[in-house]
Amino acid sequence: MGFSLWGLIVGLAVLAPNLLLLRFPPTVPIPATRAPRPLIWLERAGQASCLVVPAITAPGVPMWGWAIPALVALAGYYTLWGRYLLGGRDGTMLYQRWWWVPIPMAVFPVVVFFCAAAWLSNPWIAGAAAVLAAGHLPVSAMASPSGRTRR
Repeated sequence: MGFSLWGLIVGLAVLAPNLLLLRFPPTVPIPATRAPRPLIWLERAGQASCLVVPAITAPGVPMWGWAIPALVALAGYYTLWGRYLLGGRDGTMLYQRWWWVPIPMAVFPVVVFFCAAAWLSNPWIAGAAAVLAAGHLPVSAMASPSGRTRR
C-alpha cells in the first residue's frame, strides 16, 4: 500500500470524460440492457477499483515503454468522447464500434488500466483492470447496437 501520483492521474484521466454526461446528457437515451445483476455488480466493482486501486497502491519500477500504449488508448477514448459531443450527444454512440474495435468506449479504458499496470509494475492495477474487463465489457456488449437485449 502507498500513494501513487501516477496511479491517481491514470484513474482521473479515465474517469474525467464520464463527467461530461452530467453537463452534456445524451439527447438520444443510452441504450437499455437487461444484463444479469451479478455482471452489473462486477462492472461497478471494476469501475470503483480502477479509480481507487491505482492511487492507493505504490508503483514498482516504472516501465516507461508501457506509457505509450496507455496514452494511445486514452487518446482513442478521448476521441470517442469528442465523437459523442460533436455527433449530437446520441447515447447509442457510446456503444458503437469504431473501425474494427467493438464497444471501444469500454475496451479503451480497460486497455489503459492494463497498460498502466505494466507501466507502473503494479499487479494490483492489473487485478482491478481484470475485474473491470469481466464486468464492463459484457455489459457494454449487451448494450451495443449489435448485441443489445431488446425489452
